[in-house]
Amino acid sequence: MRIVNKLLQLSRWIDAVSEWVGRVAYWLVLAMLGIGCWNVVGRYIGQLLGRSFSSNSLIEAQWYLFSFIFLLGAAYTLKHNDHVRVDMFYARWSNKRKALANLVGTVWFLLPFCVLVIMFSWKVILASWQSWEMSPDPGGLPRYPIKSMIIVSFVSLIAQGVSEGIKAIALLTDHLPPPAEPHRAEIGSANESDLGGQP
Repeated sequence: MRIVNKLLQLSRWIDAVSEWVGRVAYWLVLAMLGIGCWNVVGRYIGQLLGRSFSSNSLIEAQWYLFSFIFLLGAAYTLKHNDHVRVDMFYARWSNKRKALANLVGTVWFLLPFCVLVIMFSWKVILASWQSWEMSPDPGGLPRYPIKSMIIVSFVSLIAQGVSEGIKAIALLTDHLPPPAEPHRAEIGSANESDLGGQP
């Protein structure tokens, strides 16, 4: 019992970190949109005035931010169960059967895949740092920071996968209450109330 409580405490800590990182990714979306708008507006204004208001570094910054959002948001997405899932059967399963499927998927697919990505990308990222790799475009940005985010992303995915595995085991062993699932009747009545009670 004490071990399970310690593991659940670790799971809550991992969840908190993934949540915080996901919130940071939210703000990066705004930064990416701001830079993207400036790149578009600056190009047209520059054509009118005969000078450039954008640059390769700003264009690449927009690409980099998109990559940051995607890579940093992976663990956050897994935590909220918002990743792509073919749930033709999964949606009808009981909570314990879902927990078992999640546990098997985490142990046999998610964690090995993350480890393989880290193993195969490690040398490329290290070489990028050793050569201080830069963009081949004039005025471009360094490439090694964004490549390093591959490691950060998949390490965070491993951590969140461990957290999800802990929660699945705790649910299967009745150390964690099953998540509340709204009944169809409740969903229907809620939708009717949102529409002012009209059919």
